Amino acid sequence: MRNLTDAEFLRYSRQIMLPEVGETGQQALASASVLLVGAGGLGSAASLYLAAAGVGNLVIADDDRVDTTNLQRQVVYRDGDTDSAKVIAISRQLAALNPGCRVRPVHSRLAGERLDLEVAQADIVLDCSDNMATRYAVNKACCSGGKLLVSGAAVGWQGQLMVFDFRQPDSACYQCLFPDAGDSEPRNCSASGVSGPVVGTIGNLQALETIKALCGLPVSAGKLLHFNGLDMSWKSLSVVRDLACPACSSVSVSPEVNHVRCGE
Repeated sequence: MRNLTDAEFLRYSRQIMLPEVGETGQQALASASVLLVGAGGLGSAASLYLAAAGVGNLVIADDDRVDTTNLQRQVVYRDGDTDSAKVIAISRQLAALNPGCRVRPVHSRLAGERLDLEVAQADIVLDCSDNMATRYAVNKACCSGGKLLVSGAAVGWQGQLMVFDFRQPDSACYQCLFPDAGDSEPRNCSASGVSGPVVGTIGNLQALETIKALCGLPVSAGKLLHFNGLDMSWKSLSVVRDLACPACSSVSVSPEVNHVRCGE
């Protein structure tokens, strides 16, 4: 890890003051590479805080363009970005926020070998996508690659945050929690609507878990955290691996009962 410059010490001074971060943690952030799959509401919020925190390299993949309907919740974009490729617009905004953060835009929906390659090059992967096909693919790539995956979802007034630590051999995966639903698709923002601050809450927490992990701090791996924006309540479910899961069953695990149990 490289030494911090005087300008970086000043810029990140309030974060470096945290004993859990310090100079070593800030150096780790500066040297890290984080892949964000999706540049919508979740990726919008997460990318802003990751860039602001001093994460050195962000790779952001999305094949979509900015639409007027996005601006209610995808706060990284501006009215003038309408019709621009999201990854180009987000790169401009993050560069304006922190020129020290290197952003590599990928204007495509990651899949197959390209997805595997991008996951292999990343230290941590954030799933900020909005469809099950991409979520399953990202989950499988992270599982195969032994990466930490920070997954978020939001629709209506509800949000979900999940961290899967595939560096650990007994880690459950996204498909353990949400088995293949066949041709059915979950509710999405286009069909069901969404509260912007709910999306921002989950995206910010994805950034928080990523920063903690890069600084060597414990994260909420193996849990489904569910947020209800109407009554401001949180629920926690501990997720145990499904030994018959098609995505992760090929990795050896210690024998245990497969179930989802209520947490604290």
